[in-house]
Amino acid sequence: MKKLLSLTLTCALLLAYGAPAQACTGILFATQDGAKLQARTIEWGGFSLESKLVIMPRGGQNTSLTPQGKNGLSWKNKYGAVGISVVQDPFIGEGVNEKGLAAGIFYFSGYGSLASYNPKRAKKSVADVELVRWLLTNFSTVEEAIKGLKKIDIISIYPPQEGQQDSSTGHWRISDATGRSIVLEIENNGQRHIYENTVGVLTNSPSFPWQVTHLNNYVHLQAGGVTPQTYGKTKLSAFGAGAGMWGLPGDITPPSRFVRAFFYLHTAPTAPTAQTGVLQAFHILNNFDIPIGVEFAAGEKIPDLPSATQWTSVTDMTHPAFYYRTMNNSQIRKVDLKKIDFSSVKAQALPLDKEPEQIEELTF
Repeated sequence: MKKLLSLTLTCALLLAYGAPAQACTGILFATQDGAKLQARTIEWGGFSLESKLVIMPRGGQNTSLTPQGKNGLSWKNKYGAVGISVVQDPFIGEGVNEKGLAAGIFYFSGYGSLASYNPKRAKKSVADVELVRWLLTNFSTVEEAIKGLKKIDIISIYPPQEGQQDSSTGHWRISDATGRSIVLEIENNGQRHIYENTVGVLTNSPSFPWQVTHLNNYVHLQAGGVTPQTYGKTKLSAFGAGAGMWGLPGDITPPSRFVRAFFYLHTAPTAPTAQTGVLQAFHILNNFDIPIGVEFAAGEKIPDLPSATQWTSVTDMTHPAFYYRTMNNSQIRKVDLKKIDFSSVKAQALPLDKEPEQIEELTF
């Protein structure tokens, strides 16, 4: 019970406060050779998330937490999977399984609202922070996941914070090797919505349909330059390249990041191969790294972190593989799921970085 209380308090700190925010940005696209890729950042400026690389073998046994303890839904892993944890090893923030199903949780502050926990349905309940693990180890396609979601309750394991009616939660991106991607949002005390993600982008609040509609405010943006214009005797011309994107929002709020990610994604050339697509995804998401200081007002103590963006990942769902880099090490690392025997590998939670520093000194 003491351990559960510790988990509850940690989750409450992580999910309940709006500042510093968890400002995740996700993209999804295909390459010329047919690879389906999705990528994302994860931000948290409050403290180190102590994230780990988690290996989930076939046959592994799981039991979800509830507000009463570890007495929720129990299941055995049907598929092996790899992902990165947040705060605690069972809480997978993003991952992919051996069949190419990928899933991740994105903070949904002020809008996510789960149904109240019903102790009589404990055995059918999965904690929101454990939902990604449950999805990855049980299903091979988005369609299977949708059917499975109908059979469970998604619950919070922590109480609402002072002044809040509901416990903060996330919304989820679920994608498969065909390139189909959906967004699961739960609002108004358990009202579920599933949206087809045809725009290839996800950030945080507000709701996904609002974010897509908001794109219409930027219909004037275009790739490239603009034609000089003459008004009377005055000729106006752009200062430099890319003037067609004048007015693209540059702040770190979720709506602005959604717009920026959409235009960066859809103006990028289609990568010829999965490997070049992976590199392209990291380059696009470099634009969403958040310096640690910008989230804190003058006089507030800034945590000793190199970045608010604690890690960035790219998932190849067609040739199941998981790539990542961290705030401490910009080297891209790859986990090839095809090279893992999920029937015999042990369950593991490994440090993301073998070495804490990323700077290599060259000698001549």
